[in-house]
Amino acid sequence: MPSDNNPEFSVKKSIIASLLAVGALGVTVAAFTTPNLSAVAQSSLAAQSVAPLPAGSVPDFVALYERNSPSVVSISVSSTIGRNRPRASDDDSAPDPGDINEFFRRYFGQGQGPGRSLPRNFRRQGGGSGFIISADGLIVTNSHVVDDADEVVVKLTDKREFKAKVLGSDKRTDVAVIKINATGLPAVKIGNPAALKVGEWVAAIGQPLGFESTLTAGIVSAKGRASRGNDATGDLVPFIQHDAAVNPGNSGGPLFNSRGEVVAINSMIATVSGGFQGISFAIPIDLAMDVVGQLRAGGAIKRGMLGVSIGPVTRELADAFGLAKPEGALVASVTKGSAAEKAGIKEGDVVLKFNDRVVEDSRDLPRYVTSVRPGTPAKVQVWRDGKTIDLSVKLDEFKDTTRVAAADDASGDKDAPAKAEAASDTRLGLKLRPLNAKERAAAKVAHGGAVIADLSERSTVEALTPGDIVISVMRKGKSSAVNGPGQLAELIKGADKGSTIAFRVKRPTDRAGGEYAELFVPEKVPE
Repeated sequence: MPSDNNPEFSVKKSIIASLLAVGALGVTVAAFTTPNLSAVAQSSLAAQSVAPLPAGSVPDFVALYERNSPSVVSISVSSTIGRNRPRASDDDSAPDPGDINEFFRRYFGQGQGPGRSLPRNFRRQGGGSGFIISADGLIVTNSHVVDDADEVVVKLTDKREFKAKVLGSDKRTDVAVIKINATGLPAVKIGNPAALKVGEWVAAIGQPLGFESTLTAGIVSAKGRASRGNDATGDLVPFIQHDAAVNPGNSGGPLFNSRGEVVAINSMIATVSGGFQGISFAIPIDLAMDVVGQLRAGGAIKRGMLGVSIGPVTRELADAFGLAKPEGALVASVTKGSAAEKAGIKEGDVVLKFNDRVVEDSRDLPRYVTSVRPGTPAKVQVWRDGKTIDLSVKLDEFKDTTRVAAADDASGDKDAPAKAEAASDTRLGLKLRPLNAKERAAAKVAHGGAVIADLSERSTVEALTPGDIVISVMRKGKSSAVNGPGQLAELIKGADKGSTIAFRVKRPTDRAGGEYAELFVPEKVPE
């Protein structure tokens, strides 16, 4: 088994996602609920229901451990680093700089530096935990535990060891299913994470730091947590946050409710030190079992895709859009030919519901959409021009690649004046000018629009910036296309004092002005 000093324990994703710090405090945390459960998930969730504990009572952790620990396994993996990578030199004795830099960047936060070197091929040892879901040797764990492994060895609590075969792995949800040749194994009972409440007792069993069959306990701290970092699972998995101690080696292990049912898979922690600090994250088991069912059936995960770029609805934007409260997902752009475009979803819509599920936060929408299979009809409710509109959509298939939403004809106004003159706005302090030919081509603005050329010394704007191309404004839930600088100045002049205007802008993402991002920017009109 891997030792405590093994660097793999400090670099595996459940925990290394925590080591690659983000933000001022250096905290990394890494979001999909799925009503369309596989047959495996449905049968598992149909397990006998047990009444919850009375409020204030403490679970019998002794009985929970004795009943469930035989179902939890220790997993050790080994792999070769640098194998089959392109060489940077014809000298076989020289290490590949790309391999070395990638190793140090991911695991130690730095390149190898001058004078440092490693052999081109070297063995990496690591491990994690898992749990048995069927008597014939099916085991669930984290994808990052077994990814790129040359050999996977499973150790049971009775000390038997088996070489395991990886049946399938899904990096986007960090779920994998492996198989060992054994029968009569004790399987866990699958619970319902939707019934889990904040404040309930939970327990984790795994091999933290290589200490096998370790039990830790805590409470559910929050549900539906999303990623604050760049983790690939962050936009699809609504993590269950808890404070049961989780450390390197707990990855892939089960999280039990007080009734001894598995409700989640421990995946990562938030930390500034590399160790447990009371903030652990686990993948809801219903999501995981749906993925397991798909992996067993064909090995490919099918997810729905809407085809929109979205952003959050802040309190200021809610005011500009005429919404009673800041909720939903603001559509910044719609991909041409996508399911969203075919359904009639437009830029500036706020998605309030998807299949009757309320989109309280913009991060909810990707989880809801990807939980539905491609080709499945779905219902979408959007807020447009001060009222709700119900639409029907047939989802495309989600592709795990970076998608740049195509910008549509931005202003939608075919009667824009042939020549626009520069103008100034005295209320917000904007100096405006028309677009030049290069800006129109790069930003894909066929007609109208106005460029913020500069800000006056008395400007009150906080979010707009010189170079922004304003293509429309939203006031009190009503959208108005921008035909030119003079018209934009008049639109601002006509806004109520103290009200918020949402500017739909295209903002250059590089100094050359060759690429533009589309977003909504709120600004408050002075009293």
